[in-house]
Amino acid sequence: MADKQDVVSVYEQSLSKRGFVSDPSQRLAVERLQRLYEEWSAYKARRDTALKRLLVKPPLPKGVYLWGPVGRGKSFLMDAFYLCVPLVRKRRVHFHHFMREIHRELDAVKGTEDPIAEVAARTARRHRLVCFDEFHVSDIADAMILGRFLEQAMERGVEFVMTSNYPPGGLYPNGLQRSRFLPAIELIKSRLDVVRVDNGTDYRRLKMERVRVYHVGPDSETELENVFQELKDVEEERQALDVEGRTIAYRRRSGGVVWFDFRVLCGGPRSYADYVDLAKRFHAVVLSGVPRLSARQSDAARRFTWLVDVLYDERVKLIVSAEAPPEELFTEGESAAEFQRAVSRLHEMQAAQYRRLPARRGSQ
Repeated sequence: MADKQDVVSVYEQSLSKRGFVSDPSQRLAVERLQRLYEEWSAYKARRDTALKRLLVKPPLPKGVYLWGPVGRGKSFLMDAFYLCVPLVRKRRVHFHHFMREIHRELDAVKGTEDPIAEVAARTARRHRLVCFDEFHVSDIADAMILGRFLEQAMERGVEFVMTSNYPPGGLYPNGLQRSRFLPAIELIKSRLDVVRVDNGTDYRRLKMERVRVYHVGPDSETELENVFQELKDVEEERQALDVEGRTIAYRRRSGGVVWFDFRVLCGGPRSYADYVDLAKRFHAVVLSGVPRLSARQSDAARRFTWLVDVLYDERVKLIVSAEAPPEELFTEGESAAEFQRAVSRLHEMQAAQYRRLPARRGSQ
């Protein structure tokens, strides 16, 4: 399917399906990603010929940096490109998750002559193209690593497509030792085409305004399926989802939207930090099968309260199927009073005013 479609056709089909109209800002970004798709297709054909004839490898296409306010379709556009680009060694990843991997790999190669170069070399062996969603820099550790990692990875033939809420010059604002990060900003400006995606339409908000977020009754699972179809991005993902270093099972996942069962997310041993990690990576969480909770299930009720607290604070949208309305979910035992905070927030999260708020997604 991917090799028979181009970025423009995927984009237009998705707009038509959702009843949206193309805008000039998105159209410019689509046209640039379409050219990049064509450049990668031509590169692959030339490279295959060069390998067969022992010729010099062709130059790599130039990457793209999409930036603009939340909800303008940057991730959607990148996903349309990712779906189409005819490469095997490609990866699409949320930037927050990628940096966690980088830190783990740096620990693994500690003691080598140049750990960052070694991690970049490993990345180059695995991937020719890396697509970062929600690229941002929020702390000095990432800032000090990132510039050299990007430089070393690019030298080894890795190209990047990135989405961000910030222009390159607005990354890591007022950060400690920001001057040491400026070369990374210049590298991004020189090696990637910077494209602004900024219009008056918040597509994410429009989608959220069209769905109901709390479902009770025999049809609730079917209703969640419809909600997921409405909210999901272009391509569903199948790879494992790691949260705080542990794999967690999910029903379905697409870009910034993920669907869990309650028993997986709240029924077993989960920490507050797990929910913080999820809130930094997704703008919408779908949760199936929230039961009436007895006093013996106070641990699950506590974890559900944590989940609601974190998602509420981060403005992540929560879409639920439950056995009962919020105020009837947990009424027994000593922890029932604490659960009332979750009840209040579940009601507030159903309101149109809350659903219009953009997710913080790592303070972006």
